[in-house]
Amino acid sequence: MQSINLEAAKRFHVDIDSINRNVDIQKNIDVLGNDLTFLGIRERDRTKHVHRLHPYLGKFIPQLVEVFLRKYFSKDDWILDPFSGSGTTLIEANALGMNAAGIELSAFNVLIQKVKTRKYNLEFVESEVLHALAQLRSFSDAIIKGSKGLFRDFKPLKTSSEYLKEWFSDRALKEILFYRSIIPEYNNQDVLKVILSRAARSARLIPHYDLARPKAPIRETYWCIKHKRYCTPVDEAYKFIRRYSLDTLRRIKEFDSLRTNAQIEVFQGDAGTFRIPLRAKFDGIFTSPPYVGIIDYHEQHRYAYELFDFLRLDEMEIGAASRGTSRQAKQDYSEGIVRVFENAKKSLKKNAKVFIVANDKFGLYEDMGSRCGFELMDVFRRPVLMRTERDSNKYFESIYYFRNTQAV
Repeated sequence: MQSINLEAAKRFHVDIDSINRNVDIQKNIDVLGNDLTFLGIRERDRTKHVHRLHPYLGKFIPQLVEVFLRKYFSKDDWILDPFSGSGTTLIEANALGMNAAGIELSAFNVLIQKVKTRKYNLEFVESEVLHALAQLRSFSDAIIKGSKGLFRDFKPLKTSSEYLKEWFSDRALKEILFYRSIIPEYNNQDVLKVILSRAARSARLIPHYDLARPKAPIRETYWCIKHKRYCTPVDEAYKFIRRYSLDTLRRIKEFDSLRTNAQIEVFQGDAGTFRIPLRAKFDGIFTSPPYVGIIDYHEQHRYAYELFDFLRLDEMEIGAASRGTSRQAKQDYSEGIVRVFENAKKSLKKNAKVFIVANDKFGLYEDMGSRCGFELMDVFRRPVLMRTERDSNKYFESIYYFRNTQAV
């Protein structure tokens, strides 16, 4: 690629002049063989196979990870992601034959990672997913027909969660709670949990166009920006559970055909203190830490925490939106990030390559890298375009390339 894809830029109303003012496109092409705009990548390819198994605010696109891993690492290398989020780095590393390990604070994020990265008996997981779906279909039909049979007084269809009662219609909540109640009957329980969580996200009483950051549940007809007409709130969960059951199976099969025998390890813990129980030393890091004051990572999946009673650790989040972007918030953020990388150094080889993807609008990362004893080798800039969240703004992010020059 020798220039920005002008045809794609025009189609997506991208400001080429703004990109040229903020990004050294030619440098990206010369060094990386890619301009890093990814304008020619279709949405279905940006969210290929298990990468779209569950929505997740703040994840980077897999093509960005692939470009840097191909350029700077080799097959059988060990890659660490101390902020592994939804597992993008782990999956891309495996597809390239590289071993990878991720550390993640959020219990729900760990669930997503494990479901994405696990090696499955495909016939067995399909039979379980379809069997659970058939049970739900029978239950949903009973609701529609007003049956007074077994399902009518099914005890697990009650919840003490005020959040679930507020954000779901009566029918949708019953379907969700019924599906949750049958999950223990199956071996692939984590897969069913992710299907249910994804469906619950879509089945909430929210506008069709505002899945990412809804402010309050709605129960009345509203003007829908997405569909350009008046719409009514969602009244069921079954159709989403069916859709995502089939989609999940398709995506798991697709990744299974691409995955290699390289190792993937997922650990839950505080990356600032967690000691990785592996003998291998890591050849490098590729990660995207939380940004300052943008996302509350536990709150974005509150529906899942309420459904599965996961332990919330909001107070341990680095850069949480609830803390804002004050001077103190930025100082606390820097201290948290430095603590994580100083801990990660214990598992790195000397001269390991460290890549950090950051929307560093406050200019914090060069200093933080220096405090960690990392030598800054290069900085690449790229525009973040065509994001799936309706409320997102286009912005520019930096990919910092450091080297770990101090052995621990």
